Amino acid sequence: MYATPRRSGAQQKLIASHRSTSHCQSVFNLLTSDLLFDQLEAHLPNHRERLFPPTETLSMFIAQAMNTDRSCQHIVNQASMQRLVGGLPVCSTHTGGYCRARQRLPLALITGLSRHLGRQIADQAPPQWRWKGRYVRLVDGTTVTMPDTVANQAAYPQQRGQKAGLGFPISRVVGISCLSSGALLNAAIGRFNGKGGDEQTLLRSIQETFQAGDIVLADAFFATYFFIASMQAKGVDILMEQHGARRRTTDFRRGRKLGQRDHLIVIDKPKNKPYWMSEEAYRSAPPSLVLRELRAGGKILITTMTCVKTASKAELKSLYRQRWGVELDLRDIKETMGMNILSCKTPEMVVKEIWVYLLAYNLIRLLMLQSAVRAGIKTREISFKHTLQLWLHWSRMHHLLDASQLNTLWILIVQQRVGQRPGRTEPRAVKRRPKAYPLLTKPRELARLDVQKHGHPKKLK
Repeated sequence: MYATPRRSGAQQKLIASHRSTSHCQSVFNLLTSDLLFDQLEAHLPNHRERLFPPTETLSMFIAQAMNTDRSCQHIVNQASMQRLVGGLPVCSTHTGGYCRARQRLPLALITGLSRHLGRQIADQAPPQWRWKGRYVRLVDGTTVTMPDTVANQAAYPQQRGQKAGLGFPISRVVGISCLSSGALLNAAIGRFNGKGGDEQTLLRSIQETFQAGDIVLADAFFATYFFIASMQAKGVDILMEQHGARRRTTDFRRGRKLGQRDHLIVIDKPKNKPYWMSEEAYRSAPPSLVLRELRAGGKILITTMTCVKTASKAELKSLYRQRWGVELDLRDIKETMGMNILSCKTPEMVVKEIWVYLLAYNLIRLLMLQSAVRAGIKTREISFKHTLQLWLHWSRMHHLLDASQLNTLWILIVQQRVGQRPGRTEPRAVKRRPKAYPLLTKPRELARLDVQKHGHPKKLK
């Protein structure tokens, strides 16, 4: 039976009782700080007294995402050892209890905390970091793979070109981040294949994240007629690379000329209604859009900022070059933190795991913001990987350090700056050769039988 709902004071006492014994105390303290406590309390489910209560479980889940060894066994072993060191009754090293506790975590708790923290970080960034006083939002999509289980394959099928038993389930993720702070504001998760799994559909599901006055930076794939129209209706400006289908017809001799290779164009509404749009919404969409088209930095850009006096060509070129920040943000989440290959074996836990990574990412971004403000520099001048490494070392030994030494942590974080390398070009090639083993070209069960019958194949030369 579940306990009766607790009042706010009782809830605070319950969380405080675990604060001193949490083996992920640093993460725990961030989650229960004033910045997140109300949001945490609003989504915290009623629960019995357990070895792994919700807040404790979420702290452990986040610690998994931040560590190189992301196995459940590692985090449970850590819990057992730290309880032993703390003089508490030692828990079992079996992972069943912790895994069941993760399954009980409400998805709304994780998503709510991540979105709330992202908004708080973006709002707390100094106003001078904005572009002409306006928030700039970055949009991009990526993919992640997960264990090849029947349940994952059903929810997130592998790519069509792969044979059964040789591929991995794959999911598409589209995120919206803040240019100035790097915080992730929202994300949408879907299938890689089939209707409703494309990046445009996923972006439409979270476009309420944009607020009037925002500027959206994205690549050419998102420069669709109806998305631009919906943003204009909300008072949101866009700056994107021209869509490939329209790029072939670009002619700067036409339209109203604003400058060299800079003019206004009119785009008519598509004659065919998209499958996802209702008839009423299609009829209410404007019959045409007036956009500014310009060539800058070797790219053809379009924008709804049509006034040359308020947004010059040089300023738009400089702004669009900063779109690369979202690529770096995705690299930090996927490569630095390890979200590119997930660990969970069911679709429900896959979604939770993705959002835990996004929450962990925002927690690191919070530390970077606090350090940058103290040092009088911008967040994007600080190394994300450097901050993550320092935080992991701090979380392991913070109980040995005095609280006043926290200021030293801020100083250490800002010591490693990100170099400015505009126009950098690197080959997309790998120098180190892979191990000389052939590729798996048949299901593992059949390959295992072949090995038992004929032995292992020879290594490749």
